[in-house]
Amino acid sequence: MKPVAVIILNWNGSALLGEFLPQVLATTDSSIADVIVADNGSTDGSLELMRRQFPDVEVIEFGENYGFAEGYNRAVAATRYRYTVLLNSDVATAPGWIGDLYRFMEMHPEVGACQPKILSYTDRSMFEYAGASGGFIDRNGFPYCRGRIFSTVEEDRGQYDEPIPVFWASGAALMVRSDLYISAGGLDRDFFAHMEEIDLCWRILLAGHEIY
Repeated sequence: MKPVAVIILNWNGSALLGEFLPQVLATTDSSIADVIVADNGSTDGSLELMRRQFPDVEVIEFGENYGFAEGYNRAVAATRYRYTVLLNSDVATAPGWIGDLYRFMEMHPEVGACQPKILSYTDRSMFEYAGASGGFIDRNGFPYCRGRIFSTVEEDRGQYDEPIPVFWASGAALMVRSDLYISAGGLDRDFFAHMEEIDLCWRILLAGHEIY
């Protein structure tokens, strides 16, 4: 078995799969990772699209929409690779991306989860709001990122290229040790979607691991 599963959770996102999945497949080293689509009971023809355009990609079919959190919990439990990457269906990955994350995790056993730098798809000179270059939380419980505070998003000038410990990594592109994901309780399905990765990372930190 390969060490990494890149799992894309889909719900009625056939247009996004058609646009972004080809680049994910083209830039993901197939000697390291399998790309898997977990479908949350889509009714928009997503499964037909997968069978027609991506017949070699494994699809996990759920009969209903479990939401982001529980959908991923079920997908990780069904796959059980050494590492899992939770990858949003609207993310375009860059060449070498999976190898960099995999090697970092292999070299740092104390790290439970990590994320890559995430740039805006429409303006690659700017950070992406959803995660940017690693997240923190302030004394009032408000989350912010290297590269994004409140609604202000920074230009990427290489100022955050060095990996550092952070409080949370973005669920848009989150690599996590699969056994740790499960032992920490996975994503809390009460969130359904949004903020669930911060809660998971907090529990990973409390279990004695680091986030990068």
